[in-house]
Amino acid sequence: MMRSLFSGVSGLQNHQTRMDVIGNNVANVNTYGFKKGRVTFQDMISQSLSGAARPTEGKGGINPQQVGLGMMISTIDTIHTQGALQVTGVNTDLAIQGEGFFIEKSGENTYFSRNGAFGVDRNGTLVNPASGFKVQGWMAYNDEAGITTINNASSVEDITVPLNEKDPARATENTVFFCNLQKTSDAHQADITVYDSTGTTHQLKANFTRTDVNTWEMALDVPSSTEGSVNVSAGDAGTGTGNTLQLTFDDSGALTSVGDGTNTLTEGVLMPNISFTYAGTGAAEVTQTININVGEAGVHTGITQFESPSTTKAIEQDGYTMGMLDGFSIDDSGTLTGVYTNGNRKPLAQVALAKFANAGGLDKSGGSTFTESNNSGPASIGSAGSQGLGGIRAGALEMSNVDLSEQFTDMIITQRGFQSNARTITTSDQMLQEILGLKR
Repeated sequence: MMRSLFSGVSGLQNHQTRMDVIGNNVANVNTYGFKKGRVTFQDMISQSLSGAARPTEGKGGINPQQVGLGMMISTIDTIHTQGALQVTGVNTDLAIQGEGFFIEKSGENTYFSRNGAFGVDRNGTLVNPASGFKVQGWMAYNDEAGITTINNASSVEDITVPLNEKDPARATENTVFFCNLQKTSDAHQADITVYDSTGTTHQLKANFTRTDVNTWEMALDVPSSTEGSVNVSAGDAGTGTGNTLQLTFDDSGALTSVGDGTNTLTEGVLMPNISFTYAGTGAAEVTQTININVGEAGVHTGITQFESPSTTKAIEQDGYTMGMLDGFSIDDSGTLTGVYTNGNRKPLAQVALAKFANAGGLDKSGGSTFTESNNSGPASIGSAGSQGLGGIRAGALEMSNVDLSEQFTDMIITQRGFQSNARTITTSDQMLQEILGLKR
């Protein structure tokens, strides 16, 4: 008789725990990055009244007689399914589409979260504004060649947006000419603005003159340069004898060679150069050399010669004036790209993601964060879209994965289970009352 009472008590206690988990799920239905919990049950050890007997020649086998002693909680799981994404329009709000966790640090403590409601503090550090935890990733740096690079194979660090950073002026080193010289025309002009090392602008002028069938002269000039200093070359800078190049085309309209009177380029990308001097600080003069990409030999790129209106122009140059950081954007790989007032764009940092062999083994630490446990495995850190990690969506947040219809159904089942166990206790109590009444 007493076994049924304690079985009923175990049912009440464990259904109450299940109701606690359901209540927590419902409470966090609108918590960004929240992952719902689930309770599973298993029966408790059974008391054996008699054991099993094997078959004999005279009779068959006998099954054991066992009475269960109630039930217990098997697991309380965290379900890491994908939540829906809600567009917020805030560029520092990040959501993960797929597997992975954001990495946050507070001192020496590391936390992992799916809640990407981030912001920038007064120092430019990317943080979780609710807790002050610093978002981890990799900062960009300039390599020996001066190219901005992000090394996502190194250890993660705090991400800091360089507020009010200046982007130094860059002297033009390369220009690209494109389009067409009309085969039967006599002349054409193309200009482009280039920059010196201080960001000062200079006009690079190119005058094209047809000298023969399939042959043109390209005279280059920089009016702001020192008089007589302009020199063009199809070889090393300064080896030319003037400011004029000879362009030769074939009958298909493709450029075949570029020469300066001494050197001639006939293979691959045809890239002569122009050098000139201009007044520097004091009486000093500064020499600047610019490569001029006019196309690939024998290919209809760069400058061509067809019987169509002349449209040849310089379409690209890589110099710019000084600029200030005006803002930044975040792409699907988690890369923060700075936008400067001079129109230049360059990577600033990259947000790191972590994944685990057993995400369900993570410990919940509050604030929509998790920490490693003995059964989660160590964090495997990488960039979004690699190593099985999901992509990052800027301007959106991941909503809770709680399904209210599912939770309300589980709530009804849990309530009925609780009521049924309560009836077991009251019925057992009535049976005990009947026993107590036998003495009358």
